[in-house]
This record gives sequence, structure tokens and C-alpha cells, in this order.
Amino acid sequence: MQVTPTLNDGLRRGYTITVTAAELDAKVHSKLLEAQPGIEMKGFRKGRVPMPMLKKQFGPRVLGEAMQEAIDAAMKDHFAATGDRPAMQPAVRMTGGDTWKEGQDVVVEMTYDMLPPIPDLDPSAIAIDRLSVKADDASVDEALSNLAAQSRDYGDRAAGEPAADGDQVVIDFAGMVDGEPFEGGSAEDYPLTLGSSAFIPGFEAQLAGAKAGDAREVRVTFPETYGAKHLAGKDALFRVTVKAVRAPKPAAITDDLAKRYGADDLAALRAQIAERLEAEYKGASRAVMKRALLDRLDAMVSFDLPAALVDAEAAQIAHQLWHEDNPDVHDHNHGAVEPTEEHRKLAERRVKLGLLLAEVGRKADVQVTDAEMTQAVLAQARQYPGQERQFFEFVQKNPQMQQQLRAPLFEDKVVDLIVAGAQVTDRDVTKQELQTAVAALDEM
Repeated sequence: MQVTPTLNDGLRRGYTITVTAAELDAKVHSKLLEAQPGIEMKGFRKGRVPMPMLKKQFGPRVLGEAMQEAIDAAMKDHFAATGDRPAMQPAVRMTGGDTWKEGQDVVVEMTYDMLPPIPDLDPSAIAIDRLSVKADDASVDEALSNLAAQSRDYGDRAAGEPAADGDQVVIDFAGMVDGEPFEGGSAEDYPLTLGSSAFIPGFEAQLAGAKAGDAREVRVTFPETYGAKHLAGKDALFRVTVKAVRAPKPAAITDDLAKRYGADDLAALRAQIAERLEAEYKGASRAVMKRALLDRLDAMVSFDLPAALVDAEAAQIAHQLWHEDNPDVHDHNHGAVEPTEEHRKLAERRVKLGLLLAEVGRKADVQVTDAEMTQAVLAQARQYPGQERQFFEFVQKNPQMQQQLRAPLFEDKVVDLIVAGAQVTDRDVTKQELQTAVAALDEM
């Protein structure tokens, strides 16, 4: 077996791997000898089938296995000897594969972009700010007011005052399709919030301006996609009596409000809110600090980038942004999306930082634990209520999905490692200043 270099251009490498016919034949013979004791064939006792018959019967299949094993071993030995780490799966092509015949040498062309040498990083040379915001009384009061608004109560409007969007109307209604009542089409004392889209499209709009005591006929059409097939697409008439019109008002900020949210009293609820706000501010601050760190790393570190990785990342960015601009297209049956220069610039940044963080993590032996992966899977599974088990099984069987979940965990751990060794200055700022810094992240 022989490995011969054919290309050395920057990070691009090319080799030919030659497996001689004699080497292949010897490997096939060895594999058949290994299997011979367990093979039975008509006319022969188990383990006594002659080698020529074994080669005739099983030779072609074993030859393919031997060829693949020989090439895989040659590639493994090559990377062990050179220390090269391919940036992506090497491209492997058999020379003359269409005309190759048994008894000939096997010649394979292998090309790949190798990972570049990455300079050591000195975290102590990095200076960054960490923004700090305290959950003051004003912020807690604002959050309490929002909770009260979400937990709104309703009070009767003055007699004769019409219902407006957001009001609650208490109604009796009876519906008919083709002149006949239908199951689920009637109710009494039903509280309906106008603008909530809780009823069939068009129903709530026809009650706008209604007053307590009004009787109205509401005509609507069930959507074609309505769950009850016998009603889908049908016209319906509802006779509605408005019994009360109530305007929304925020819930009183009292111990009763606190108990709605599982707190013992208002003081306990305020403490919970302050804790939640502190966590939110801390998360936002970390996002701002991480971006500042990545910007600093991008500026201070330079090395050659594997073209294949940049090309793949640029193509992915272009494709993703195209779908964001065309949200109605859910499949990939569209023309090619060519990356722009802006896409390539962003791809180069991502590839550079990805390789740098990966190398820092590799040298520091950063690991994502099974417990951390489990927590990540649980967090994702919550997005699919009722299908958590199926999601778990999908992740277990899908290495690519596992890597998608592991990658951000690994990155965050490496970022924390760098921050721990950097010159970090804590800087007190207002909530508004932090919000401005967070908003700026989307503009970059």
C-alpha cells in the first residue's frame, strides 16, 4: 500500500492511495479463511468448503469489504503519521472505477482541507466590560403593574355604554346551520372577550358596539378547515342576547394578586420578581459581554481558513436568510441561492471563531457532560408538548441533532473559560443602557 502526495496548496491537500492487487487478494484470502469454519455448503461438511468455491461464492462481496477496509486503514494511518486534521470529510474517488477489474491495483484520490495551526490564546490580554443592573423598586413596580394588567378583572360599564374591543360581553347564544340547531352551538352566560378571536372569524366583530340588553343576529361561515367536518364551510346564524358589557381593569396589587402567582403575599411576590429580573439582566449582560469578547477575538487572532468550511457556511447563511425573506416557502424546492460577499464575510468570521473556540476547548479538555446534554434535550422537548418521548427518541437516533444541541453548550463553556482568565471590569448601568446594548446586538 502506498500513499503519494499530489497537492499541497495552502490548507488544501491531495494524495493518491494505491492498494495493490496482491494486497487485496491476500486480504480477501485472510477474511475467507477466518469465515471458513462457520460456512456450510451442500455436499460439504461445515468448515470443509474448499477455498476456490468460497472465493467463487463469496469473493465479490468480501472483495468490496476488503477494499473499503484497506482504504480506511490507509487514511487512518496517513492522518496519524502526518498529524493532519481534516476540516471536513475528505473527498475520496476511485480512479478508473467504471473500468476497474478484479486483479488490478486500486488507486484512490483523496483531497481535503486541513485544519490550520491556531495560535495560542492569552486570555489575560483581553479586556472587556461586564454590565451590571440592579432590580430597583421602580423596575419591580413596573413588573407588578404588568402582572396586574395581565390578571385584569372586568367591571360593568355604565348602562347604555357600548362594547368596545377588549371588553367582555356576557351572552346567551343559539346557533343554527341550515335552519337546525347543532351540537355545541348554544350556551348561556358565556363571557366572551371581543378581539380575542376565541369564536368563529367574524363573530366578535358583529358584537362591537352592542349594549347590555341588545339582541343581535350574527351570521358567519365556518372555515373550510374547521375541526367538525359536518360544519366546515357551512353558513351559520347565531341569535345572541347581550346580558352585560364589562370593561377591563387591572387587578388590584394586593396579597390576593400575589396568591394568584403562587406567592404567600405581596412582599414574597416582589422578592420573586426582583430575583427573576436579576436573572434576566444577568442573561442580557452575558449576551452583550459574549459579543464583545467575540469581537475582540476576531480582531486579535488571525490564521488561514479552510475554504471548504467557509464555502459551506456561506451557503448555509445565504440559504437561511433567503428563507427568512421568503417565509411562505417551507421546502427546499427552489433555485440555487448564491452567497453574496456579505455572506462570505460573515461566514469567515463564524468559521474563524468556531475553530478558535474549538481549539481552546480541546486544549483545555472542555467537556459537555451527560447531565448537561439531558438538560438541553429537556429544554428542547418542552417545545413539543405531548410529544416529549418522541423527541427524546429522535435525538437518541440522530447524531447530527445531538451535535446541534452540544455545540452551543460547548461554546458557552469555552467562553466562560476565557472570561475567567480575562481582565473583566464590572460596570453599573441603568436598565435602559442595558436594553440599548442588547438592541445593538441585532444591528451588528
